[in-house]
Amino acid sequence: MICGGIIGLERSRKNRPAGFRTYMIVCLSSALVMMTNQYIYINFGGSDPARLGAQVISGIGFLGAGTIIVTSRSQVKGLTSAAGLWAAACLGVAIGIGFYSGALIVALIVFIIITFLKKIDYLLTSTNKIIYIYTSFKSIEQLDKFIIYCNLCGFKVWDIEITKDTKQNDVSVIAIITLEAKERINHVEVIQKLNSFEELIHIEEL
Repeated sequence: MICGGIIGLERSRKNRPAGFRTYMIVCLSSALVMMTNQYIYINFGGSDPARLGAQVISGIGFLGAGTIIVTSRSQVKGLTSAAGLWAAACLGVAIGIGFYSGALIVALIVFIIITFLKKIDYLLTSTNKIIYIYTSFKSIEQLDKFIIYCNLCGFKVWDIEITKDTKQNDVSVIAIITLEAKERINHVEVIQKLNSFEELIHIEEL
């Protein structure tokens, strides 16, 4: 419960679908599965002591997949939660068989990764040459002008995904655009620069 809760605590603070209690249940149940397998092996013999544990490691995928979603803006979210759930299952397997030192060390490391290393991840990705932006316009002609504007600003357009939005009266064209700069750039400055395009309704980084 403690090892699973350590990892799930950070997810709960960010209001993720799989939170504190989910991680505790996954880790605790995995430990029970491994202890059950050990019990069968000791008391009945002839059984594979790793068989049930292997099923936990592969079977937890269905729960992890449920936390991964693709938003209406083509953003994939929930991968960290899914990875955390899988880690919690592995911790439970290790604790169930009695490998306490390894489980405690990994639990603390996973907690540090999902809690403190996000800032480092942001620093690495916030100055990439490639940037993905979500934009909206009133017409396709305005989008064409925006593409030209991006080229004039020194960006190469790699990909454009265009969709329609019938829910909003002032928006008819939505485009997810992949841009590449000649050198590493600050993405916040890029958004501010492109936002100066007058016919642009909305822009944000994905």
